[in-house]
Amino acid sequence: MGRNRPAAPTVPPTMAAVRLHSPSLSGLRFEEIETPRPRDGEALVEVHAAGITRDELDWPVDRLPAIPSYELSGTVAAVGEGVDSVAVGEPVYALTSFDRDGVAAAYASMSADLLAPRPVRLDEIESAAVPLAALSAWQGLFDHGRLERGERVLIHGAAGGVGHLATQLARWRGAHVIATASKTGTEAALAFGAHEVLEGANGRFADAVAPVDLVFDTVGAELLERSPAALRKGGRLVSVAEEPPQTAPGASIDSRYFVVEPNRPQLVDIGRLIDDDVLRVAVDSVFPLSDARAAFERSLASGKRGKVVLRVA
Repeated sequence: MGRNRPAAPTVPPTMAAVRLHSPSLSGLRFEEIETPRPRDGEALVEVHAAGITRDELDWPVDRLPAIPSYELSGTVAAVGEGVDSVAVGEPVYALTSFDRDGVAAAYASMSADLLAPRPVRLDEIESAAVPLAALSAWQGLFDHGRLERGERVLIHGAAGGVGHLATQLARWRGAHVIATASKTGTEAALAFGAHEVLEGANGRFADAVAPVDLVFDTVGAELLERSPAALRKGGRLVSVAEEPPQTAPGASIDSRYFVVEPNRPQLVDIGRLIDDDVLRVAVDSVFPLSDARAAFERSLASGKRGKVVLRVA
């Protein structure tokens, strides 16, 4: 038997949306398009805020025009047949599937199984900054990195969008957390729980740190290239930025690159940590939906402290 649901709000036939017509900033257009309808197993969410990722304009090149952004916070506006996991009026947040339209729009339809209860401690903007970054950190550290209490972990980019959450999650797990950050990010990394912070921009961090069990990379480039030198024999190297370098067979290093996946149960756990004041979320800047091009320009800039978010509702 389904939940008792309030009457569904009136959903307009058309909605405001940002669509990408070519994979570049100039390809972004603010448009009025048809409002989607939820199919069986789906929920229609009235989007209040949407998080963006710096390189995502390159993702949907085989299905343009496409709506960008895959992180949302909002309210369930309608549900399709067979949906009992969420109810109309429920505040939710989610990372949505990368193989379909995103959520930079007034409404978005998606699998109801992806929607998690929005953390109570966060507002709509902060909630939209969580899903991709927090799931990347969780999956990188725990699923792929197998981080355990008492181990030593080196986190590259510890003050960035993924890195600041990875730093907090690693500290919560009971690891000794060593961070690389720019000069301007050192204080932030310490505030997020790093035990040690190394200036990593020059790539010489491996000379200043004893061997670690896990390197979690969110930056790529030279920092990633030099990371094997910081690992103990048998250590793990995990990157969410790019493929790790080849290592000598005798080093016995487990190296892997991964792409984050939507995961409702993990978002539920992350939401509990937020509500328990274990995790703090950093928002760099907020832009209206109609100014999405400026938001993406900011996402490409250096020196950000947290996520760039579109205010939709």
